[in-house]
Amino acid sequence: MKVLSSTITVGHFLRRCHYRRFCGIFKGIWNDTSNSETDEPTMLISRRQFFLRPTTFRGPCKSKVHFVLLGVLFAPSGPKEWKELNDTVKFIEFEYVNGLYIHGVGLINDRGKGWWEISCRYHPDLKALRFHKSTDIHMSQIRIIDSPQTHILLLGCNDVEFEGLFIKSPDGSANTDGIHIQATNNVFINSSFIGSGDDCVSIGDGISNVNITYVSCGPGHGISIGSLGGSGNVVNVSNIHVRHAIFNGTQNGARIKTYQTGRGEVRDVEFSDMKFIDAGNPIIIDQYYCGNPNGCPPTNVGVQISNVSYTDMYGTSKADVAVNFNCSGNVACTDIKLENINLTSSTIGKQVTSSCNNAYGEAKGTIEPKSCLISKT
Repeated sequence: MKVLSSTITVGHFLRRCHYRRFCGIFKGIWNDTSNSETDEPTMLISRRQFFLRPTTFRGPCKSKVHFVLLGVLFAPSGPKEWKELNDTVKFIEFEYVNGLYIHGVGLINDRGKGWWEISCRYHPDLKALRFHKSTDIHMSQIRIIDSPQTHILLLGCNDVEFEGLFIKSPDGSANTDGIHIQATNNVFINSSFIGSGDDCVSIGDGISNVNITYVSCGPGHGISIGSLGGSGNVVNVSNIHVRHAIFNGTQNGARIKTYQTGRGEVRDVEFSDMKFIDAGNPIIIDQYYCGNPNGCPPTNVGVQISNVSYTDMYGTSKADVAVNFNCSGNVACTDIKLENINLTSSTIGKQVTSSCNNAYGEAKGTIEPKSCLISKT
């Protein structure tokens, strides 16, 4: 007779876990869980502290797997310890897994402080939690703090649902995006708090069907589509919906950013029901984004941005230009829609304005500051 469920508990196998000695136990228990003949087996990380090496939990698995984190997982503490390791790409990775449920009240502590103050030139591209070429991923209630760089990376995945996450790094911690999405489709992020030194959520190239709802962002650089097209590639991003978000003290709010060298398109984007509290650049499209301190040369190409709507957005802006559509001079932004926008200055007595460059669209309802979009007619 087939057993319907089973649980393998890490805490039953060890009382103390140090990354130099015990990382194999985690991988071994994962392999046992992944290869279990039972329906939806469970790997349970008990309420203890575990120090482990960078670890990849690889599929495919024989059935859907539950990964329950109740304890605390500690990464190596900084550059000195990471130098001894062969893997400087990620701390924890799930790869080629189809059907994964990660949940619990546990914590992933990436101890990234040692990386934030050193030059990016010597800074490895470390991810706290990476999902690679996996599908049907569900994660809820997990806490992740202090990543060296990006806290969660989705790369080449499909059908992902995150809910009730807590992600936190200090303001000024370099490149610590909360969630970065790349070459991934069908993503749902709901009811989560994300505060970081970079984008709360960043959406890269090769993306479609992303829904972000009820996310509180701050500190951080906002929720961003991009940056896109930095290597001159053809980008393709579509069907992005961001609703019911709060931006508290963020550098930006709802942002789309592309390099002048990019080509392709960003289309069918919705930003709606957003509150800004002392946010810089609440609404911004920047098609002259440039990571080179010496500036980027002009080109004769650009990314086509079309059918982007901003609805029911209100609050205070630290920037004098609260609505900024700085679109490409080569390829205009088209079909931009503003409806019920009410943005005022964080400084009492100051006025905020709108700025448009090659941006076409329409506005209706209450619009403050006044729209500068060029009408279709």
